[in-house]
Amino acid sequence: MGLALLCWTHLCIITAAAAAAPAEQSLLVQHAHNDRSASASLFLELEEFARITDITYCVGVAGTGIIKPFECLSRCSDFPAFELVRTWNTGPLLDDSSGYIALDHAKQRLIVAIRGTYSISSALVDLLTLPAEYSPYLGGEGDQPVCHSCSVHAGFQRSWGHTQKMVMDALQDQVASHPSYALHVVGHSLGGVVAGFAGLDMMAHGWQPTITTFGEPRGGNKAFVEWFDARYGLNESTQDRNKLKYRRVTHVDDPIPQVPPTEFGFLPHAGEIYISKAALSPDLADLQHCMGSMDKNCIAGQDPTIGGDLGEHSAGFSLHVPARWKLWNMLFAHRDYFWRLGLCVPGGDPGRYEEHLPRG
Repeated sequence: MGLALLCWTHLCIITAAAAAAPAEQSLLVQHAHNDRSASASLFLELEEFARITDITYCVGVAGTGIIKPFECLSRCSDFPAFELVRTWNTGPLLDDSSGYIALDHAKQRLIVAIRGTYSISSALVDLLTLPAEYSPYLGGEGDQPVCHSCSVHAGFQRSWGHTQKMVMDALQDQVASHPSYALHVVGHSLGGVVAGFAGLDMMAHGWQPTITTFGEPRGGNKAFVEWFDARYGLNESTQDRNKLKYRRVTHVDDPIPQVPPTEFGFLPHAGEIYISKAALSPDLADLQHCMGSMDKNCIAGQDPTIGGDLGEHSAGFSLHVPARWKLWNMLFAHRDYFWRLGLCVPGGDPGRYEEHLPRG
């Protein structure tokens, strides 16, 4: 009887523990989901991708070029294991495109890096363009769900269209030759939103890219953004935010992630990682994961059209200028992502940024 009671007691304990485990796991998942802090490994990865993206500004009319095996005036020497596959430059206008494709033999990565625009005047004109119907890539082998009632920025879509075939053809060969290499697409500014379009077409081709963008403008309307988030898995509440397949990095006071404006029907997508420190260089504590696509604690908090602050004097007459119209920040906040991007100079930004990298 005593043995039976003991066994019954153990059974009860085991049963109770088993019943409690899912609840505890749920709490852990919920805690991980609600935790805004970025991991040190993610911080270092984003900082590295910022340098990789900065190299794109050596491609094109204002740059000096990238030559094989992987040499340029900027940060190419930071990546001795890189092998240049090709560069491209379709022209100096906003809806043209520049960038490079490289193999990283040290970390087994295939990288597509897309440059932003050099022309601020062209950017201002084209950011106010009317939307156009989204035209997905139709030559792939994977599933391509239909995007109903989806419209996108016409200039951004044209930019990817100008370079789509040459990039996809080059990737086809490299993916076949290096099947174990992880595919990454990175971009700054215009290059960021083009990276998003490129990733959609790569998924339609059966590939699984990871996208990292800095200062990415808005690409489409509400229907497109919802479809976009679903395609990249950004709506999955239980996933580890430090392992997202799409990382949209924004920076306080950067006007570009807040345009094209909401009044024109454009909205941001999810996957945002926000840098809250205005000046260079950010520390780990300055990065935070954002909730959804319009988190008021992130860049959306500076856009009054989607619930952001108008400033201390929002009632009555005010000289407050919303961040999205502080166009001088295109020269500062929009370029300050871990480093000051857009400088194809020896060694890149000369600041001693390595002192700010997290240790351990």
